Amino acid sequence: MEQLPTSPGEGPQDTNAAPGSAYTATATISEQGLVTEWSEDARRLLGYPPAEVVGQPAARLLADDAGALAAPAPPGQERWSGTVALRHRDGRRMELGLLAHRWTSTGGTAKWFVVSAVPGATPPSLGELPDGWMFEQSPCALAVFDADLRLVRANAGMERALSLTEAEMRGLRLPEIAPDPASDETERTMRLVWETGEPQHVDAFVRAAGGGPQPDALAASLAPVRDPDGRVRAVCLAAHERTAAAGGPRGDLLQDVTGSGADGAGIPDGGRHTRDHTTTMTLQRSLLPQTLPDQGALDIASRYLPAGTEAGVGGDWFDVIPLSGARVALVVGDVVGHGIRASATMGRLRTAVHTLADVDLPPDELLTHLDDLIIHLSADEAGPDSAGQAAGGIGTTCLYAVYDPVSRLCTVARAGHPPPAVVSPDGSVYLLDVPAGPPLGLGGLPFETAEVELAEGSVLALYTDGLLQMRDRDVDDALDSMFAALTRPASTLETVCDRVLAAMLTHRPDDDVALLVARTRALHEDKVCVWDLSSDPSVVGQARRCTTDQLTAWGLEDASFVTELLVSELVTNAIRYGRPPIQLRLIHENSTLICEVSDANNTAPHMRRARIFDEGGRGLLLVAQLAQRWGTRHAAVGKTIWAEQSLVGF
Repeated sequence: MEQLPTSPGEGPQDTNAAPGSAYTATATISEQGLVTEWSEDARRLLGYPPAEVVGQPAARLLADDAGALAAPAPPGQERWSGTVALRHRDGRRMELGLLAHRWTSTGGTAKWFVVSAVPGATPPSLGELPDGWMFEQSPCALAVFDADLRLVRANAGMERALSLTEAEMRGLRLPEIAPDPASDETERTMRLVWETGEPQHVDAFVRAAGGGPQPDALAASLAPVRDPDGRVRAVCLAAHERTAAAGGPRGDLLQDVTGSGADGAGIPDGGRHTRDHTTTMTLQRSLLPQTLPDQGALDIASRYLPAGTEAGVGGDWFDVIPLSGARVALVVGDVVGHGIRASATMGRLRTAVHTLADVDLPPDELLTHLDDLIIHLSADEAGPDSAGQAAGGIGTTCLYAVYDPVSRLCTVARAGHPPPAVVSPDGSVYLLDVPAGPPLGLGGLPFETAEVELAEGSVLALYTDGLLQMRDRDVDDALDSMFAALTRPASTLETVCDRVLAAMLTHRPDDDVALLVARTRALHEDKVCVWDLSSDPSVVGQARRCTTDQLTAWGLEDASFVTELLVSELVTNAIRYGRPPIQLRLIHENSTLICEVSDANNTAPHMRRARIFDEGGRGLLLVAQLAQRWGTRHAAVGKTIWAEQSLVGF
């Protein structure tokens, strides 16, 4: 890697990258100043592999003694940008322009998402982009994006809308500039412009925090920028205030968002932009996952596109849920109907799926419980106001899949939902043969599972039926288009998502579209160890020794003390109260160490507080205090008690 001249808008170019290619280095930093995620492009930029950075203080990357990376912004500030001197792995000092966004989860945990754009060669045609008074003084907020959908120009209006200078945004994609579902939708539409060469429109263009009264007070028009030969060379985005249904701009943004003037006088409404439409869009976006969770089993990319009809936003959703044993659940669902009722029902179902997933139910049992929930919801909500709507979400479809990176088995069940598509590493594509099952809310009918072993690097595509129900083609043609888009070579899953939507959608869809694409990883034998244990108390010491030896082989000697205690308690518990066969398994997954002890007894243990003279009862309490999280997973025969430790700091 060689270092090129740098400035706030420039950075070093990786000599291994394709000529002219740009990329964005990304990382996340906890509130305590520890690096929690480190992308492959961050490795390209600074040379450090994730294993050397994740879990370490971000301040160690600084070339100076400044603390910018340890505390990116003062308390209460949601965004920070500036130039920071960092140290490359080979010792070179590099001054890089960084942009950091503060994200807070629903549980209150905050982290910083840090990005740095590394520019490539500028296409020759971009040198002729508008650079005069018209571009700079336009009443619209204007920006131009190149073939990789990275910003190359922005006028003063766009700088005000996003509260960043052009230099701070240059080279970044819109979701990196302003992380928000509206940015994802806008970028997908930009890709559609690039693929089709046709202008497009989006209803909600995000403002940065502090940039305006409401985040979706702007609409955006997108148009191709062509060279003299008619080839698309860039995409121009023009953001502008929305107009009232009767025509003419609304001068008051408050009026635009709420449907009433500042004095409260109403205006006629119309058109796994009315007031109601805005409210439903806001509710739907707030209920969908804002970020996907950290996990090592799958690479993930997702898209959500609301319906473009007057019926309004529906209740499609997707989710990614980490499970015990390094497994991950993928969920896609579709609530019938549109509007606030459908969005609210979607939120309740998504919460229920999380709760049921936490107790590690198999996919078919989880759908059975979800079916019961919808029946109860429909009974609660039945009434005259529910006419024309499916009460409680009766008819909702859902697909629930669990992938295990150790066995590479994927277990899937579906309730009236389209089956997932699978792309093998060799390029073959097919629909997974999963028993259909009835839609949720009908009751009394069983759900069945399908289990398939997936090669490492396989791609799973989960989607809602809005992706296939296009006016201008039948389902078979739509599936052919999706298969062709999925099998095209792509450097990232983000590109796969964009290509699928561009191939499938020639206009705003009549129904919501949710798309979840995942590429499988595998935990190989060097990361997993299994021992069969006899049902004899003397074997506990042997289990501790085996554990210590394995941690030494993994270079995790500092974690030995806590892990020995966990193994000792779990194995002792299985010998005393379980049934043979007994098995101990250790899994080393990135920055997590998982201890699992299985036996053939289906009875689950319960944590209790031992009294002063009790001889037992303290084991699980100790496990709960030592582990980051723990629980019980049931199988057809027997159970597994598991405990996860964070290796950050070891």
